[in-house]
Amino acid sequence: MNNEAFAQAILTWFDHSGRKHLPWQQQKTAYRVWVSEIMLQQTQVTTVIPYFERFMQRFPTVNDLASASQDEVLQLWAGLGYYARGRNLHKCARKIVAEYCGEFPDDTTMLSQLPGIGQSTAGAIVSIAYNKRAAILDGNVKRVLARFHGIADWPGKTVVAKKLWGYAESYTPYQRCADYTQAMMDLGATLCTRSQPACNICPLQKDCIARQTDNPQNFPGKKPKKRLPIKNTQMLMIINTDDNSVWLQKRPPQGIWGGLWSFPELEQDDDSANYIQQHFGRVVHYENWTPFRHTFSHYHLNIQPVYALIEKTGNRISESSKKQWFDQQQAGTLGLSAPVKRLLAKLLA
Repeated sequence: MNNEAFAQAILTWFDHSGRKHLPWQQQKTAYRVWVSEIMLQQTQVTTVIPYFERFMQRFPTVNDLASASQDEVLQLWAGLGYYARGRNLHKCARKIVAEYCGEFPDDTTMLSQLPGIGQSTAGAIVSIAYNKRAAILDGNVKRVLARFHGIADWPGKTVVAKKLWGYAESYTPYQRCADYTQAMMDLGATLCTRSQPACNICPLQKDCIARQTDNPQNFPGKKPKKRLPIKNTQMLMIINTDDNSVWLQKRPPQGIWGGLWSFPELEQDDDSANYIQQHFGRVVHYENWTPFRHTFSHYHLNIQPVYALIEKTGNRISESSKKQWFDQQQAGTLGLSAPVKRLLAKLLA
């Protein structure tokens, strides 16, 4: 199958089976395409849809997003994970407004220099929003091309990624660029899935090497597994008996849950009761809740929730823009990590 035949097979399939009613496919703009592409990184479409719709309602334009505070952005992002994406989204919006007068460049090189936009995301913006020829290579497309060409190595290897980019570039047509890009993503998401791919209805089945081997699920190769390290922390849910407010502090802008509000944390073996007594006030009730685990891509975090009611004695701690008491209902509107949101919901139950 030559390059032209490959593209035509994909487009013909898209015309009768591709997805055309996703929220970001309506009222298509570079801004909407960009936000959807960032949200869809390592996140399924069904999860992204409600987040995207809420995001567009609150920030209908890149100017609205740029003028918002990071807290507002992260509050709407909470639950999507990989929070660096949310921080970079905000940073990029401000750069687009400041340097490009609110208009996204239609050039992949220029886009790739912006915060949080890689080569594939830049290609998706250019091809889908501007209908200009630009290749993409997201996870779905990697899988389609690796199976079609029988590449059994892990796509994370530099040499494998380079080979796949070469295929992606060669197959991308000069006409109907937006449809082709969407079609390739759809094919990987709906037919050429990780497990149990629907090879019998795939438009590429006759020339697909993985299909011919009768074990397409073995392509591409998987990332070598590493045993995730385990870390432990105590999360201190400190409640002021005067007004039932809860103490939260903002995490540093970089790192895990960067820029989100969280409970104070201590090492596993620290004396949390003594710490609370020294820094917040007299402890009138103290208990350990059931511990639970939160898993990141690179480690497990075992969390021991600590619940403490305190009576403030003097002004031991000083509030600031990054550390303060919050009404528990109000706290739920902040940008919170998933474990903190879970514990706060239990406090309010």
